[in-house]
Amino acid sequence: MKNLRRTLMATAALAAGCFALQAQASVVIASTRVIYPAQEREVTIKLSNDGRTPALVQSWLDDGNITDAPEKLKVPFMLTPAIFRVDPGKGQTLRLIHTKEAMAQDKESLYWLNVLEVPPKAQAGEDANRLQIAFRTRIKVMYRPQGLPGLAEEAPAQLRWEVAPAAAGKGYALKASNPTPYVVNLGKVSLQSGGQSFDAGAGYVKPGESALFPIAGMTSAPAAGAQVKFNSINDWGANVEGSLPLTAGPAPAAR
Repeated sequence: MKNLRRTLMATAALAAGCFALQAQASVVIASTRVIYPAQEREVTIKLSNDGRTPALVQSWLDDGNITDAPEKLKVPFMLTPAIFRVDPGKGQTLRLIHTKEAMAQDKESLYWLNVLEVPPKAQAGEDANRLQIAFRTRIKVMYRPQGLPGLAEEAPAQLRWEVAPAAAGKGYALKASNPTPYVVNLGKVSLQSGGQSFDAGAGYVKPGESALFPIAGMTSAPAAGAQVKFNSINDWGANVEGSLPLTAGPAPAAR
């Protein structure tokens, strides 16, 4: 088991830089995000193997450090089973249990669930030179304390948007500030200005924090009446369209 764990750890570290490869994993997570209500003893996450071969799987949580090896991470949750096999056409249920360590009670806390799928070794008679890829899937886990003010689905409409210098110091970015106690997930962001639409990517904004969304192709300050359009993602993974005006104030000059 120790040798197996070392092999998976090494594979996890290698997969950290390539989990976004455009290929299809066999092991699928039933949801696109996990909400952990603080009053629950545990939550369950269902996986299924939709492929034709068995899969060896490792699961773990991280706190945003995507390149850290699982054994180095310190998170206030226990996830079981950590290593398991899933036969084709079968499923596996993960149990996520809060360890009762002290956590913020006035806002959501964000973690990430990782599922690493390692393909089986080539069998006798198969092409030993065939490329085999380990697939890493990573989804958000939001720990939600009881009694937070407002509703999670109302949070996207409370974002404050303004134009700011891009992180690289060239061009513009949209700066979203989140005054709510909820993590706001945004699947698509754009700025509508002067009859044009400028893509600003996707991302998320933590409670009480701000995030930058670089604006592609915009070389001058936005026109009067510019609007931010976005698709927020709710607890069930559905996209909800919204729009908000920019916060009043002068835009910085592009460099």
